[in-house]
Amino acid sequence: MAKESAKARARKRIATVARYAEKRKALKAAGDYEGLDKLPKDASPVRLHNRDMIDGRPRGYMRKFGISRVRFREMALAGKIPGVTKSSW
Repeated sequence: MAKESAKARARKRIATVARYAEKRKALKAAGDYEGLDKLPKDASPVRLHNRDMIDGRPRGYMRKFGISRVRFREMALAGKIPGVTKSSW
């Protein structure tokens, strides 16, 4: 489980990227790179890193479900993810 500060920082970056998305798009279209430099560093979508939204785990992220592989396995075995069953052959 990640520290609360890491999860909070990730949420803050997501909000910052969303807040400046339109402005960044307009500045890039105009070719105003000096204006882009004046925006906050966290406004760039490149600085985002996928994290498990429940426990903040940064590795083993499953994009389709938005959670890590560990959390996915726990939830799937508990039957909390619809349409997912354990395979056996």
